Amino acid sequence: MAGEADGRFLDLRHEPGEPKRQFERTLRLRRLSKLGRMGLATEHAPGVWELNERLEPTLRELGERGDIIRNMQRSLAADGIERDPMTFRIHEGAPAMPVTGRVLDKYLANELGDNLTVVVDGIDGRTHHITNIDPMQLEDARIGSVIEIGRAEATARPSDRTIAAIAEDGIYRPSRHLEQAKFEGRVPGGDYEGHVDAHVRRLEALRRAGIAERIDADQWRIPEDFESRAAAYDAGRTRQASVRVLSAFDLEKQIGADGATWLDRRMIHGKTADFAPTGFGQQVREAMDRRREHHIAQGDATGSRDGRIFYRRSLLATLREREVARVGAEMAEGKALLFRTATDGETISGKFTGTRQLSSGKFAIVEKSHEFTLVPWRPVIDRELGREVAGIVQGGSVSWQLGRQRGLGL
Repeated sequence: MAGEADGRFLDLRHEPGEPKRQFERTLRLRRLSKLGRMGLATEHAPGVWELNERLEPTLRELGERGDIIRNMQRSLAADGIERDPMTFRIHEGAPAMPVTGRVLDKYLANELGDNLTVVVDGIDGRTHHITNIDPMQLEDARIGSVIEIGRAEATARPSDRTIAAIAEDGIYRPSRHLEQAKFEGRVPGGDYEGHVDAHVRRLEALRRAGIAERIDADQWRIPEDFESRAAAYDAGRTRQASVRVLSAFDLEKQIGADGATWLDRRMIHGKTADFAPTGFGQQVREAMDRRREHHIAQGDATGSRDGRIFYRRSLLATLREREVARVGAEMAEGKALLFRTATDGETISGKFTGTRQLSSGKFAIVEKSHEFTLVPWRPVIDRELGREVAGIVQGGSVSWQLGRQRGLGL
């Protein structure tokens, strides 16, 4: 009909003599009546219709939405779940407000494989369909994993202002920046090389975005509108989702785990206000009740007559240490290496050989010739895989000192 319309108008007032064409006219009138109820066609006189200029793109969008809803329903059905389609939320890119829930499905959004779509059963009682996610962000998230998805934050970059200020005739030189930094003496800790290297890494990222140009090791071409383009680049990236894996394990595995789980962190800190009384929110509440019973049975908590629960002091740290000791002992048998627990305040060093997902979180494996240890993982260490690393264990985390020449703490 769109192809035959004259300036978007269709005149179907005259009934043709052939039965086949009469049938086609009847079908068209019925279809136009449907489009009219959808606001996509208008009848100006009996048999005279005007098609909305947004007819085809709107129908395509509705068709895509229908496909998305069917995909969401299949994802729920695969887990034996039913949800009211009225609770479905479809996001184009990162959601405006962070979404926390379990992964029901994740799949490639196109043939190029350059981004993923994830279906999340939220603690807010809604089912979320979120597109355009970097596959690396969901690398550790499996079906059933608990994640949080929000918008990546774009913060102001003082480094960009510094680069623009130091550049002469559109050329930024790291060597000149180093001289100026040493002369001014304002770099915390006196790590002047690390300070300049951080600016060079920023330029490298902007080079990939086509904003800066690397001429040689000591020269970068900086455009006149460098700061505004860099800010626009960061603002554009905020449309990308930022994913945090809160637990690589599903609720059932967390209930009986010997480590410090996501359920424990929520439970200990009393963060339950955002749990909906239906759907996954209700399932999390029930799982927390069972987790409390598990702690009481293990002697890690006691219940009073008035219903209050008292947990062992430093429960999260105790659980984390307990799980790390068990997993380390199991790994030692396969590695033929001695497992040693890292203590708080200790400086650990060795080769970073891989990672291990525990219910307490993700841990890095650091090996020496005769022993190895498990320490909390941070994204910054990934690029050091297979290399010698060093860091200080502090309060359940590690302050990595990467780069032997610079001693840069990250």
